[in-house]
Amino acid sequence: MTGSKEKRPIKTIILSAGQGRRLLPLTENIPKCLLPIGGKPIIEWQIDALLAAGIHNITVVTGFKSSLVEALLQNYANRAQINTIFNPFFEVADNLASCWIARSAMDYDFLLLNGDTIFDEALLIQVLNSASAPITLSVSHKPIYDADDMKVQLDENGWVKHVSKSLSADQVDCESIGLIFFRENGPQLFRNAVEDALRDQAKLKYWYLSIVDGLAAKQLVNTYSVPGHLWCEIDFIGDLAKAEALFNKIDQDRMPHNCLYIG
Repeated sequence: MTGSKEKRPIKTIILSAGQGRRLLPLTENIPKCLLPIGGKPIIEWQIDALLAAGIHNITVVTGFKSSLVEALLQNYANRAQINTIFNPFFEVADNLASCWIARSAMDYDFLLLNGDTIFDEALLIQVLNSASAPITLSVSHKPIYDADDMKVQLDENGWVKHVSKSLSADQVDCESIGLIFFRENGPQLFRNAVEDALRDQAKLKYWYLSIVDGLAAKQLVNTYSVPGHLWCEIDFIGDLAKAEALFNKIDQDRMPHNCLYIG
């Protein structure tokens, strides 16, 4: 149809290989992504939000107790195309290696999710409809950032200048929430950079956001701020209580179950 804009397909890659040792003993026998929030595992919160947004092509990178994750994902067999990729290096590498394992799935526009971040459906819809950029980092603002936050510094135009846990207080403008949208040439650029990085064995211990930090120097990384939306990153036992408080009593009228990504 002349003048119409074809909706581009979207897929999602979820990085869920880790055990979550900082949550021991809760994760002694199950991976972090299966911990329940409001009676539902973290990964179900993620997948349900994706399905509500019309995204049905999902790749999950597994590792610790992979069979448990694979068994749960069978519940979605009739509703989504979910593939799993096992990361055999999950005990000795960080999440850059999981991205390397999943690089073949980075062949067109995709969302990259940390396996320990949950969010409301409205947040996901807003990110999907954000202004187009090769890489869009979903970010949140707060008065004080702690040592474990993945901090973000912006340039004078509001694009990402640096992303790192080690930024000083006077450099920090916001924090990454663990939800990144790759569009246009972003998937290819990220995949190529991941492949190049893992030629250096020392980078097995790197986070994938170190790659995003490098691409930011070329002004390829924009941000989308998510104020007013529900999200929580679950790293410590105290985060479980926070997530329960946020998500266990969600007013269902706020959840736009019928909203879809607008291409």
